[in-house]
Amino acid sequence: MKMLKLLFILSFFLARTQEEGFQFQDKVKKEVIPFQLINNLIFIPVTVNGAELTFMLDTGVSETLLFSLENKEVDFHNVEKIKFSGLGDNRDIEGLKSIKNIVQVSKNLKDANHTIFLILDEDFHISSHVGIPVNGIIGYQFFKNFPVKIDYIRKKITVYSDFNAKETRRYEELPMTVELNKPYIMAGLQQMNEIKESKLLIDLGNSDPIWLFPSLIPGFQYNRPNIEDFLGRGFNGDIYGKRSRIHRLMIKDYIFEKPLIAMPDQYSIQHIKLAKDRKGSVGAEVLKRFTLILNYPKKRIYLRKNRHFKDPFHINMSGMDIKHDGMFWDKDLVQIKTPTTSYGDQIPATNTVVVNNAVQYKFTLKPEYSVSGVRGDSPAQKAGIRKGDRFILINGRKAGDMNLQEIYDLMKSEEGKEMSLEMKRKQISLRFRIILEDPIPYIDKQ
Repeated sequence: MKMLKLLFILSFFLARTQEEGFQFQDKVKKEVIPFQLINNLIFIPVTVNGAELTFMLDTGVSETLLFSLENKEVDFHNVEKIKFSGLGDNRDIEGLKSIKNIVQVSKNLKDANHTIFLILDEDFHISSHVGIPVNGIIGYQFFKNFPVKIDYIRKKITVYSDFNAKETRRYEELPMTVELNKPYIMAGLQQMNEIKESKLLIDLGNSDPIWLFPSLIPGFQYNRPNIEDFLGRGFNGDIYGKRSRIHRLMIKDYIFEKPLIAMPDQYSIQHIKLAKDRKGSVGAEVLKRFTLILNYPKKRIYLRKNRHFKDPFHINMSGMDIKHDGMFWDKDLVQIKTPTTSYGDQIPATNTVVVNNAVQYKFTLKPEYSVSGVRGDSPAQKAGIRKGDRFILINGRKAGDMNLQEIYDLMKSEEGKEMSLEMKRKQISLRFRIILEDPIPYIDKQ
């Protein structure tokens, strides 16, 4: 999934009084919160005015956003109309601002005066692209008061009320600025020869490795090969641009070879307000290679590499974007065991039984997936796969028995790997074979 880079900016000045934000309810030194990790993105349980919801955690948003309730009821008070603007090339969209909400994350973290911005555009949602119901996005308000550790391996977040320096003994420390309620670091970008120190947003809500804004970088030249691609969706519509690779990314002493970069076109960023001198973002495909501690109050970030640090940067080599289309009833043939005896209705004292095997259908709700887009000149397009085709079998396995993460892992797995697909187009069953191909292999011209 290309992601859905959900990089949001509010199009109005928010004159806000100083708020307390999240506070610990009990006298504990820390709170540990488990999370779901899907396509490098973090999802946590959040309770809003008593309703249990799921939010994406995103350092790239300055405010808390809610865009779907999935048939749940939430009471909102103190509401006023507003307009949003951000990434994408279309019009502003309408929304609501609600203040004095009670928002709780886990047992001990609670904000009794939380401002939430409600998106009224029904087309604006991310659930179908991650495979689980997602109700909103939370960012700065979650991070601003306490140091937060994110452990991508254990899939746990730790929020510290009492932060001890010994927690960072095995970490590299870097300075971090917080501007417009978002965190930034300086990193070295080497497209080919020259290394340029660049200001990058630390963007947990961007599943790509790196985003760069060519129109803001004097003398920028696109590396070759590069491809035109759909990069995601923002407030104002779809985001398009190019994808390529650069020679290196350097974050202090950490060096990443041949990372993928996404470069939105100038129309996609025309509505957003950027921090001064910002050149782009470092996304979750890089951040997930660390255990990291974000300390907004002290303006520091701490990094410790994990077992994913040396993983190669793979693109979706099939050329298909996939979405979750809801659930359907599937019947599986299952074997059941029916106890019978040779003694009529009497069971012998030894409780010995003779087992006869029988077969019946078991009906189960399973996810359904379809193609939401096909990249030009990709293996999928060459094979004849079209937008709207539904997945039935993937490499002989029922698509409904897989989650979106497993499907995308297959499509990023290995160049030259063959995939067999059975799909439905309307009521017609179709079979395809595709060979995964990297559309942007790195070419060293030095």
